[in-house]
Amino acid sequence: MMLPPSLEELIDKNHPVRIVNQVIDKINIDPLLKKFKGGGTSSYHPRMLLKVLIYGYLNNTYSSRRLESALKENIHFMWLSGMNKPDHNSINRFRSERLKDVLKVVFGQVVELLVEAGHINLKEIFTDGTKLEAQANRYTFVWGNAIKSNKAKMAEQLNELWSYAEKVAWEELKDQKPETFAPINSNQVSEVIEKIDKALEGKKVSNDKKQKLNYAKKHWPAAMERYAEHEKLLGNRNSYSKTDPDATFMRMKEDHMKNGQLKPAYNIQLSSQDQFIVNYSLHQNTTDTSTLKSHLKSFHNLYGHYPEVLVADAGYGSEENYDLLAKRKVSAYVKHNQFDREQRNKLTDWFKSENLEYDKKNDQVYCPIGEPMKYIGEATRITANGFKQTYHKYQASKCKGCPVRDVCHSQKGNRIVDINHRLRKLKSQANERLTSEVGISYRKKRAADIEPVFGNIKHNKNFKRFMLRGLRKVEIETGLLAIAHNLAKATA
Repeated sequence: MMLPPSLEELIDKNHPVRIVNQVIDKINIDPLLKKFKGGGTSSYHPRMLLKVLIYGYLNNTYSSRRLESALKENIHFMWLSGMNKPDHNSINRFRSERLKDVLKVVFGQVVELLVEAGHINLKEIFTDGTKLEAQANRYTFVWGNAIKSNKAKMAEQLNELWSYAEKVAWEELKDQKPETFAPINSNQVSEVIEKIDKALEGKKVSNDKKQKLNYAKKHWPAAMERYAEHEKLLGNRNSYSKTDPDATFMRMKEDHMKNGQLKPAYNIQLSSQDQFIVNYSLHQNTTDTSTLKSHLKSFHNLYGHYPEVLVADAGYGSEENYDLLAKRKVSAYVKHNQFDREQRNKLTDWFKSENLEYDKKNDQVYCPIGEPMKYIGEATRITANGFKQTYHKYQASKCKGCPVRDVCHSQKGNRIVDINHRLRKLKSQANERLTSEVGISYRKKRAADIEPVFGNIKHNKNFKRFMLRGLRKVEIETGLLAIAHNLAKATA
């Protein structure tokens, strides 16, 4: 053509790429600009790179190499970048390094623009979690239980060697026995092995003990150092992947092998309103219960307030979470683990302690056949998050000869039960809210609000595995997905 059309003419007025351009032009990217030092050669503008990434995730283009190609071939990317052509290294470096600790602020500004446009109001949110596979090898793992087992075997064999050495060289070791053989660190193991080796020097030692001692001297101190490194990376987890130490092995719904195999993954927590994502957070926990505290804190950090209403399923129905939401003055429409069974009238196991009738006036519990169980004391438990739970103990007095004794309990003597009165009260309050007219409406709306968001990400956008490794980088990808989802929803 003698006068070829401009890119501006080739793009529809209501095309999503224009929405991405308009929205990102409105937000304040000063925190992102501070990541760039002055001087040096010219670089691509961070606002342009941010637009390209967000539109890429909106358009199901996640690979930095595919984005590089699109910037040379796709008119929408070419228009958005102003014909700039950053290579895949520049794109990936910007995504994985420059957006750290910044993208969440950008996400918050996008949500606030949606509030201004009247799409959402941030007063009521629907929260749920899903697991997405990490970019890690599925067969290179470290298990916390395996480390404990190996250390226990090491302690047992160390004790055997010491006992043998005492028989052979009692005089040398009679005053040197350590208080415990539970290996604490590499130095302790080396010290015990050195004492045994020195005591047996010049003595007649059986070949198998000599081989075991030489093996221990050569391998055990190094093994203890390796275990210490593993335990540091594990923290409170029971597993991690060697190729992405931040990823935890979790049971996934997407099980292509149909064998229940655990895979390295991250637990994504999302809150939505009218299918717009209003908050996201990444966790290494395999369950949702202990994620709510930090997820709610993330919401407050973004918007300066807590939501008025939070709706969630039974995965969040714990004493700690009910207590947290009450303190934050958030109306909690959150199921507990027995709610659905109670609603279906299938709660028939009256032998369980949580179903026993309680007499508050006399502070006693009635066993399944109506006999009183007397209060005998209290006990406390500390959760993984440090939350203190208090249990009241009650003991029966006539278990001997009871006709239902065998199905009631297997304890020796009279049955003792632990009752958490605080949790019982919170569950009762939750039942009242959930079975109210408003509660029923929220319960119906929950599945239609948050579940389609996960369906869109995993199936429509075909995002079933992260591209980057490490918790902070994976959080960036989640933020890009969330922004892209919201902008696509706004243009629908």
